[in-house]
Amino acid sequence: MKRKIYSSLLEWKRTSNGKSAIMLDGARRVGKSYIAEEFARNEYAAYLIVDFATATKKVKRYFEEYLDDLDQFFMYLCAAYHKTLIPGKSVIIFDEVQRFPRAREAIKYLVKDGRFHYIETGSLISIRKNVKNIVIPSEEHHVKMFPLDFDEFLWATGNAALIPVIERRFAELKPVGSGMHRQIMDAFRQYLVVGGMPQVVKTFAETHNLAQVEREKRDILDLYRADIHKFAGALRTKVAAIFSEIPAQLSKHEKKFSVSALSDGARIRDYDGAFEWLKEAMTVNICYGASEPNVGLRLNMDRTTLKCYLGDTGLLVSLAFDESELAAEDIHNRLLNDDIELNEGMLVENVVAQMIRAAGHKLYFYSNSDRTDAANRMEIDFLLAKSRTQVKGNVSPLEVKSGRKYGTASLNKFRAKYADFLDTSFVLHKKDVKVEDGIVYLPLYMAPLLVRRDRMDSSQQPLHLK
Repeated sequence: MKRKIYSSLLEWKRTSNGKSAIMLDGARRVGKSYIAEEFARNEYAAYLIVDFATATKKVKRYFEEYLDDLDQFFMYLCAAYHKTLIPGKSVIIFDEVQRFPRAREAIKYLVKDGRFHYIETGSLISIRKNVKNIVIPSEEHHVKMFPLDFDEFLWATGNAALIPVIERRFAELKPVGSGMHRQIMDAFRQYLVVGGMPQVVKTFAETHNLAQVEREKRDILDLYRADIHKFAGALRTKVAAIFSEIPAQLSKHEKKFSVSALSDGARIRDYDGAFEWLKEAMTVNICYGASEPNVGLRLNMDRTTLKCYLGDTGLLVSLAFDESELAAEDIHNRLLNDDIELNEGMLVENVVAQMIRAAGHKLYFYSNSDRTDAANRMEIDFLLAKSRTQVKGNVSPLEVKSGRKYGTASLNKFRAKYADFLDTSFVLHKKDVKVEDGIVYLPLYMAPLLVRRDRMDSSQQPLHLK
């Protein structure tokens, strides 16, 4: 399955040349082990995988006894796995490395030795517990891995030819055209329902069996719940409560997470550690409120005001409609055909958050619930900061609309109040591209291109409007 992170691995191999290991951080079941082995198989003469979920006590003992004699260490390690490694042309993969912290600490010495390259994979759900007594190596380069984005979903489902059409029409800010737009929206609704977990996408691409797709998504949700109870320690009750409450919170008109739904009188700071645990596990995407759309959104961040999106929208569909597998399958079919009356806003806003985050952008929003002055009362779904700052106009407000009829009152008030701060204003909706009254309206499937737009060369950038 083609993944964009492969190019990041190639860049690491080229620039590092063995002087650092690379750590693939990601939620469980996003394909870290698969892509690490695929890369090793294609790009090296030989490779060896140490999976610390199954490694024997004897293998683990090598890290305790032989790091001061690496000739011995490699001899025993290769013998244990019946592998022959070629210095300078081989890579060793430490899979599920968070299960054995001593191996992470050993990276410092192994990289310095220089014989081989090293790839680590892990879901860092137990990182705090597992790094207390070790020194984290500075020679460790981290890359975050997310579920499949929409491009990757199109590759996996045989629709790669749609990607250049989307990119070209975005660059030109011209309509895709009714026929092609319907075709892309059909694929986008599939992405909304199926999500981006690799095994689920593979099953969908091969079978189009929604019942089987649903069973696999529920298996992943069960795995996540089990991880919470196994690894969250004293936080497990709060983490589990947040995880279960996500669909209800996102179904509200204002999607800010209210912890009072979890416990009377609760405050966000009471649950700060639980939200942080879920964020580290990369099972959720946290979107923080910003007090104004100025340069450095993090400087204006309010940690007590947040929205909590599930890391994969396909999983959100299954988590939200979990009454029974038969009911979920019916909802899947109706979502695919766009003929169901429900609060679809939670799904489209979640998938936009997922695509923005996978494109490398942190999530921020703006909210002002002023009870005395209606002119100040507004909420903007997302704020997108440019990667290169300038004197004015560094932030783009982004509104997400799930219905075919909607208003832009909040966006209009926001543009009037913060005109000097803002770059182009965008609305993502189900319809085609249009530019009207200084606002750029784009189809939902163009969300990732908004993050990448200021990385394009000038000939590819869409028109900038105020």
